[in-house]
Amino acid sequence: MKKNITINLCGRLFQIDEDAYEMLQHYTDSLRSYFGKQEGGEEIADDIEARIAELLDELKQQGNEAVTIDHVRDIISRIGKPEQLAGDNDGTSSQQPAGESVLDGFRSRMSGRRLYRNPKDKMVAGVLSGFGAYTGTDPTIWRLLMVLFTFIYGIGLVVYVILAFVLPEAKTPEELLQMEGKEVTPQNLASMVTSDTDEKPRPNILRAICSIILKIGFGIVVFFLALSCLAMIAGLIFLVVAIVSALVLPLSADMPFSLEAMGLAEIYQNHTWVLVVFAIALLLLLVIPVYAIIHLVLSLVGKVQPMGMTQRIVWLVLWLIALCGVVPTGIMMGTYHDEYRQQRYKETHMFQGTVMSSFDKHYLQRQGWTLLKHENCNGSYVNDGEYFTGDRSYAYLDAGNRDGEMIYQAEKRMPVEPGTYRISCHARAQWDGVWIYATTPSSADKPLAQTRVPAFGNKGGEIWEQARNLLDSEDKVTPSELQRARNILAVNDGEGYGWSKVEVTVQIVQKDTLCYGVSTDPEFTGDTSHPEWFSACDFRVEPVDKKDHPKK
Repeated sequence: MKKNITINLCGRLFQIDEDAYEMLQHYTDSLRSYFGKQEGGEEIADDIEARIAELLDELKQQGNEAVTIDHVRDIISRIGKPEQLAGDNDGTSSQQPAGESVLDGFRSRMSGRRLYRNPKDKMVAGVLSGFGAYTGTDPTIWRLLMVLFTFIYGIGLVVYVILAFVLPEAKTPEELLQMEGKEVTPQNLASMVTSDTDEKPRPNILRAICSIILKIGFGIVVFFLALSCLAMIAGLIFLVVAIVSALVLPLSADMPFSLEAMGLAEIYQNHTWVLVVFAIALLLLLVIPVYAIIHLVLSLVGKVQPMGMTQRIVWLVLWLIALCGVVPTGIMMGTYHDEYRQQRYKETHMFQGTVMSSFDKHYLQRQGWTLLKHENCNGSYVNDGEYFTGDRSYAYLDAGNRDGEMIYQAEKRMPVEPGTYRISCHARAQWDGVWIYATTPSSADKPLAQTRVPAFGNKGGEIWEQARNLLDSEDKVTPSELQRARNILAVNDGEGYGWSKVEVTVQIVQKDTLCYGVSTDPEFTGDTSHPEWFSACDFRVEPVDKKDHPKK
């Protein structure tokens, strides 16, 4: 069933079906476009329209109630092309030099050929079929090339998606003719309108294989585009919230999305333009694809008109400019943020001139240690997890260097009265060269007394051996001592962690300050051995006689 339209042509009313009306409209428009460039062209076009009205009136008198597309095609054939009409009306033929005529013909052919997506022979979006029509080649060749380039890091798919977005689709008969490089003449328009646009090319195996591969690839691209769109929408919402919050909240507000909370306060204070350019460019980088995808979906359902070529190119250029703004400013922000982060880390993790972890710093501060020397310690000064009782949360002094180049000395000080004092601790070492020492400020360049830490490594140890001997005499120990011995023997799958109890005794002849600690410095200890690592903890100072009881 076709819909009829009533038209008014030169003061006469005619019933005409939709297809015939479209063909007739294209024909009359081409006439006015052609003769409009000539002097008196409007009058010529009016005369031709009057002639068309006369022919339509003849059809009406013959009993044809509605004008069909066959009637219009017959009228166009009888009247002829605009060029023929111009020659008939003028009665003369224009003469041009041969070279200029050839050049005009070349320009005419080139100006009439345009690149579109071909809706008549498309597998996905009609891009490759459009290239075939534009170049006059078989679209299968372009499809094979696209498949080939897809295997090269996905270049083919990326290029296809971009072209599907940029290239317009040939929808009108004029655009279909321009895509195929044909002249936009009434006869060609009539042939295009009356041709079966739904006619499909003959199937073949190569085309079927290309179709399957392209549809699978396009499905994958659509899936990732959908995920990307969701991610961009989420990122856009986050960015808008972050920008609004950063503008509303105080600079140092301890709240989510403030500049301080996002770590951008220093960048805003010292490099404001970098942050502003980055925010604007990132906003455009997210908004443009989201807008393009939403517009595409709306155009597919017929809610809005598809984007024109100029509009697509403008959005693409703006997106590329935004990308060129995000990349350098993002790198600059990352560099500045890293510099400020390192600066803050040094300020909050500095202990006696040494940058260390918060765990190490808090332990040394709480225990009252002073780091006298700390060279080649691999950034570690405290550790936990291998205490001889099996308590994995128990911390201890710990440092190491696999090449044996570690120079470490940690010390505590306390005022004492004259007398003899015993300094004891629990310690372990990998190779010799670790000493527990005691001295005074007047003899700070060398120890008054020192004891070597036994080098059992991280297995066995004197404490472990004593616990094993204790189990051999269970009837002579208390239940608590027995349980403690079992705990010590159970650690490290029953092999122990190499701990020993180390003691050093020193004589203080007058009221002085007692200095004690652990050292691997050969210049201080006089030992040329080079330990790989050591651990030490539980330092205690006790008077050997009972006259004085110094504060621990």
